[in-house]
Amino acid sequence: MSKQKRILIVGGGITGLTAAFYLQKEIQASQLPYEVKLVEASHRVGGKVKTYKRDGFVIEQGPDSFLERKKPAVKLVENLGIQDQLVRNGTGQSYILVDHKLHKMPKGSFMGIPMQKRPFLFSGIASWKGKARAGLDLALPKGKVQHDQSLGRFLRHRFGDELVENLMEPLLSGIYAGDIDDMSLMATFPNFYQLEQEYGSLIKGLQETRPKPAKKKKPKKGMFLSFSGGLETLIDALREQLGDMIQLNATVDHIEKKDHGYHVLLDNGDVYKADAVIMATPHYSVPKIFSQYDFFKTFNEIPATSVANVAMAFDQSAIKKDIDGTGFVVSRNSDFRITACTWTHKKWPTTTPDGKVLLRCYVGRPNDQSVVDVSDDEMVDIVLHDLNQTMNITQQPIFSVISRWKNAMPQYTVGHKERIAQVRQEVANQLPGVFLTGSSYEGIGLPDCIEQGEKAVSEVLSFLQ
Repeated sequence: MSKQKRILIVGGGITGLTAAFYLQKEIQASQLPYEVKLVEASHRVGGKVKTYKRDGFVIEQGPDSFLERKKPAVKLVENLGIQDQLVRNGTGQSYILVDHKLHKMPKGSFMGIPMQKRPFLFSGIASWKGKARAGLDLALPKGKVQHDQSLGRFLRHRFGDELVENLMEPLLSGIYAGDIDDMSLMATFPNFYQLEQEYGSLIKGLQETRPKPAKKKKPKKGMFLSFSGGLETLIDALREQLGDMIQLNATVDHIEKKDHGYHVLLDNGDVYKADAVIMATPHYSVPKIFSQYDFFKTFNEIPATSVANVAMAFDQSAIKKDIDGTGFVVSRNSDFRITACTWTHKKWPTTTPDGKVLLRCYVGRPNDQSVVDVSDDEMVDIVLHDLNQTMNITQQPIFSVISRWKNAMPQYTVGHKERIAQVRQEVANQLPGVFLTGSSYEGIGLPDCIEQGEKAVSEVLSFLQ
């Protein structure tokens, strides 16, 4: 066997933890002479995945679930042997708030794109003029071939401003906490472009390619998964598997390339020698760590937005006007400062004790970043003011939990894929054995990050072998 080689993972979010887990698995299965270490700057691993428990409530401070159809997350859960703890979201009517009124989300739509005429035509989400303009998608020719364009520009051309701003924007920009008129089409929804190019129409393309509803109506089941004890169950299982491999409160100051491998200098003065390094940190931390390499300065141009969420617990008696559904999103043209609200006690029944209500609201539009920094009391007041325009809440919350995520949402602006590809090419040329991975690059959802962690493992093993 060759001399033992050392792999360092920088960053203990879900991407870094996944990489460490699958590396450990491969090393054990193939008896590879490799040692893995994961360093995390904060006092805990898990990144944005954070579950808070109080008085029988289970409150997610970051993401609350993952899509079942995106298989990397399900695969990881099965590898960890915790699939018996999975729970599925409760289904129910979802709404969109337009002109201070809640409208039912039209049936037969995908990301706001209407695939069925009747539900869309009878919806109050857009005027008749707006609906007629949206229908032009069926008549317009496909667009010119382009390397990239903004998601907003693409959708406005196909469907017009009204439908985009009232329906599509709240759904699509909500995923990335960004402005669709800045977001890269090819880095966020490349399938939209491909469908338009192939079928000449997004509606036609989706009608042809989306699964057809079953003729026999089965009870609708939720598409999202979480755990009965909260999403941090996943992090706890990974942390238990990795054990002493993890070092907390270990901030990387900078990394130096040597004749053989890399010297990683921590802020406490320790030096870790590594043959390969997986950088699973936010993009904006990388230029400082590799300060001698100018090509990383491109990352300084990639913006990141801040968001916050407010979870509020109530007695059922506090809600005098309830709504039969699981939540709503807010249209772009609204004067509301919340962007969405989940009736968590209905969407995730296992999170809330009997006789109680749990609401979770989100704030932090791209053009309203200051709201993330207001005091806790002011934020609760803002949220309650907005909620009471559609509900009737007569009491203050039993308690509230406010989670602020500063610069947490990397923005995939137009040209994002090309920028990342160029930097990665420079890394391959000048820093062989260093690999960039995580939500800053190729997807921000949990399954996307898990998939990137897996990919980084393949790249590291290929490099070392």
